[in-house]
Amino acid sequence: MTIEQSPAHREVLNVYDGFGRIYGSAWGPNIHYGYWENDADDSSVEEATDRLTDLMISGLAPQPGQRVLDIGCGIGYPAQRLVRTCDVDVVGITISRIQVSDATKLAAEAGLADRATFQYGDAMDMPFPDDSFDAAWAFESMWHMPDRGQVLSEAARVLRPGGRLAVADVIQREPITPEGREVLDHVVEHYGVRSLGTMDEYRKALADNGFVDVEITDITDNVIRTLGLMADAVETVRDKLAELVGEEQAASLLDFMRKFGSIPESGYVFLTAVRG
Repeated sequence: MTIEQSPAHREVLNVYDGFGRIYGSAWGPNIHYGYWENDADDSSVEEATDRLTDLMISGLAPQPGQRVLDIGCGIGYPAQRLVRTCDVDVVGITISRIQVSDATKLAAEAGLADRATFQYGDAMDMPFPDDSFDAAWAFESMWHMPDRGQVLSEAARVLRPGGRLAVADVIQREPITPEGREVLDHVVEHYGVRSLGTMDEYRKALADNGFVDVEITDITDNVIRTLGLMADAVETVRDKLAELVGEEQAASLLDFMRKFGSIPESGYVFLTAVRG
């Protein structure tokens, strides 16, 4: 079975190679959540998204010259920042050939083609030998994975003993109300999301796959305003979105984006762990 034949992978491709590119045109190159220190923090989206990337970098703490795996690399903007900040070599994998092309082009334009490379690959069946990397991160990619445990198993396999893992991921928080369930189900149905995990599920999956020194932090309060700001940004290109998915679907996507940013069930975690 090829990657393209997998229904789960097709759903993710439909998001990122479809209306996700419209989101990106409105949001900017760092297509991730932002991090604000508190409610009074008036940092721009650019500052906030870079701050979250810097949090991931600090959690990974790679040493100069190390080889880092970017699991679900997108168009590679955080990978570029990682290379510049830490003088490491980054290899990114994605199931989108369009993203591979875009990330490769952007790295070349930034003068980083020799330090940041990108290739087509499945995170649940990584095309690398055992003990290939010193560190790895998954930046808002895990919620798209059909089996997060399998991804963590593969990450443990390709990491060298003592290698660090950092993950930023969207999760669900309990208790879940009927209203919250409606929003969560919509996200799963329309955004290429297989399921929304929990902090407890992450703790168990990391332990099951031999990771130690696990630290998990709920940073929802620092990042949740992203969704409202992203909806505002997408409103500016609503005509393009409607051309792609239809006006009714465009209205629904924007409505649920705002709802997802307002329900207490919508969560976000930052975690680090070490391959034992």
